[in-house]
Amino acid sequence: MEASIVHSFFLIFAGAAVVATIALYTKQPMIIAYIALGVLFGPSALSLINEPQLMDEMSHIGIIFLLFLLGLDMQPSHLINMLKKASWIALLSSAAFAILGYCVAILCGYSSIESLIIGIAMMFSSTIVCIKLLPTTVLHHKHTGELVVGLLLLQDMIAIAVLLVLYSISGSDNNGMMQYIKPIVGLPLLVAGAFLFVKYILLKLITRFDRFHEYIFLVSIGWCLSMAVLAETAGLSAEMGAFIAGVALATSPISQYIATHLKPLRDFFLILFFFSIGASFNLDLLGLVIVPALILAIGSMLIKPVVFRFLLKGIKEDASTSWEVGFRLGQVSEFSLLIAYLAANIGLIGTEASHVIQATAILSFALSTYIVILNFPNPIAISDKLRRD
Repeated sequence: MEASIVHSFFLIFAGAAVVATIALYTKQPMIIAYIALGVLFGPSALSLINEPQLMDEMSHIGIIFLLFLLGLDMQPSHLINMLKKASWIALLSSAAFAILGYCVAILCGYSSIESLIIGIAMMFSSTIVCIKLLPTTVLHHKHTGELVVGLLLLQDMIAIAVLLVLYSISGSDNNGMMQYIKPIVGLPLLVAGAFLFVKYILLKLITRFDRFHEYIFLVSIGWCLSMAVLAETAGLSAEMGAFIAGVALATSPISQYIATHLKPLRDFFLILFFFSIGASFNLDLLGLVIVPALILAIGSMLIKPVVFRFLLKGIKEDASTSWEVGFRLGQVSEFSLLIAYLAANIGLIGTEASHVIQATAILSFALSTYIVILNFPNPIAISDKLRRD
């Protein structure tokens, strides 16, 4: 197994270096290159990677670190205000996108339950793609960044509720109402426990040993992953636990030091994430799913900005900010992929419908990335004028 993992890592990162070089020379976004590499090396093409499930599990760590770093940059008071302000926008927009997905799926001949799942998968936007394409200055200090992050967090909460329902249908948890009570009780306890632990234990340890950079690095990773595991135990997602861990540390001056030094580790695992998306796609089904996936992906990119523009107008946001937020949130989510996998595993949808969701996610990631890098400030822009880190 060890040799196999080393061989897989060699293929992924040597291949990623090659495709990233080609992408930079041809002025293409590197995210798309990583997904394409996954398709090429995955079981459906050259079949050079034999452990796509292992890669998928490891890539999940990248999402956890991404949310932890995001939390480090969010002051709790700003976060609470934004969540209060944007909650009804997240609910109404999610309902609109679900209706879009359901109608398209019905028109393409899928069953009612499959169309419902496809509609649900359309409700969410990708935390990874959105945050990856937000410049650090916008993410930390600008109102646009606050709006995007607030809406993404609210969508993530809705996605967790959907996953809980799917898990209950699968019969994976036989504790009845307990699976619904756990996260409701667990969330406030987790938040309170995190802030108390940081205030009375973690910050005192960091202050005492702040001269040892290796110790700060180790404690940061341990804190992030501990909260991720605790959140899963409480019936929440690991990502939410990592985000809470970051927010609890955000008021400390050490938070920016931690954020800077964990970024390379985050990027390492995010390459695995985008690779695993491509590797898990079955190319044999491409002919069956490409038309509905294209309709859904293009429909998402066209309708989401319009919906967010209309809804954000209701809270007095200017047109420029509203359009930018809408285009940045135009793709579907990694949660959509998880919903597709789970619904297929429990027999709610067939393999074809599952791959419609997967293909829509890949296409929308690509379309959204191109639109953002060509029109808005971002770290990987083709134009020097728009490139912001």
